[in-house]
Amino acid sequence: MKSIPAIDRYIFRLVLGPMLAVFVIAASLLMLDKMLKLFEFVGNEGGPISVVFRMLANLLPEYASLAIPLGLMLGILFAFRKLATTSELDVMRALGLSYTRLLRVPYALTLVLAAINFGIVGYLQPYARYWYEQLDFELRSGALGASIKVGEFTTLEDKMALRIDQSRDSGRQLIGIFARFTSPSGQVATISAREGTFLALKDSPDTIVLRLTQGQIVQDEPGQPPRVLSFSRHDLPIDLPAIEKFRQRGAKEREYLLPELLRIGWSDQASETMRNQTRASFNYRMVEVVMMLLLPLLAVALAVPPKRSSSSLGMFLSIVMVVAYHKVNEYGQAAAAQGRFDPLLILWGPFVVFALLILWMFWRIAYVPGGQPIGGLEKFAANLGKRVAKLFNRDKPAEAA
Repeated sequence: MKSIPAIDRYIFRLVLGPMLAVFVIAASLLMLDKMLKLFEFVGNEGGPISVVFRMLANLLPEYASLAIPLGLMLGILFAFRKLATTSELDVMRALGLSYTRLLRVPYALTLVLAAINFGIVGYLQPYARYWYEQLDFELRSGALGASIKVGEFTTLEDKMALRIDQSRDSGRQLIGIFARFTSPSGQVATISAREGTFLALKDSPDTIVLRLTQGQIVQDEPGQPPRVLSFSRHDLPIDLPAIEKFRQRGAKEREYLLPELLRIGWSDQASETMRNQTRASFNYRMVEVVMMLLLPLLAVALAVPPKRSSSSLGMFLSIVMVVAYHKVNEYGQAAAAQGRFDPLLILWGPFVVFALLILWMFWRIAYVPGGQPIGGLEKFAANLGKRVAKLFNRDKPAEAA
């Protein structure tokens, strides 16, 4: 009896290391890909670099909901693969420990991670998605302090075109300024100055002053000759564009919490389009979480290679199956949101098929003597590898000749 907790601790250590590693790697790869796009987007909008990391932080719950199931499955798969390839699994089975007994610790981890993922997709992810959309809106509207780009013309309220050659001291000192201003009466003023500085007005927060030094103003009025004025200092008021307030949460079904999805999806007051979208989103989130309960069975079924074999086909196949199932669910959600299919059919139908396949694979590996759920694929891969090796070995003498 004392050896059982020791086995559980041993399996826990085997599962935990790869699981955390896969989780960190998967989340990092997803974030790095998005980070490059966000840096380009924020740079084009002229916003502060800090907003990139704020937007990535709001995307972390979405990436975690994908990385957690993948990390769980591969952690269990690597653990049981190590037990199988080192013959430790055979010793445990000889001692009377069944696969269901060995899955006690993996299923305890699965229940904990499924509960965490349920909280993420049901409650945290909608808020994070809304905050991400809010940052995107504020960045585009200029509420985050988007700066005027150096060397490019910037249009302010369709009245002024402004260009700056150089910017120093974090934008406090502007060098080489050109501005063209059109008044409501049709008067055009072209201003060039050697230096300039933006100043804020306490009494008028919607207006800033561009203080120019050492420059000229060319005034051009309809029907009159242009007038040229030189100045040593000139204050040019600039009206800031009005910034709209961001919308309330809930314009998209991805921003609703699970109780809100239930209330709207089965409400007679909501439109048919909104009901379809909320029902599709609710069933999609639930089926993604419930599927985690089958991942330990899939991992064990694909982790144990045939005897005297170290094939990694099971690991490759597990990733393909999980990713493909996730893509099928995404398509099902989109189709159900459009009203083309019932969400129970298009989302829970593939779940039932996938669950039956996983249960059959686990039954083969756990209760059929010598059973191998992907034995046919293993033989095909082994034969294909031998043929490819023979082909290369056959070509070597010809190349030498």
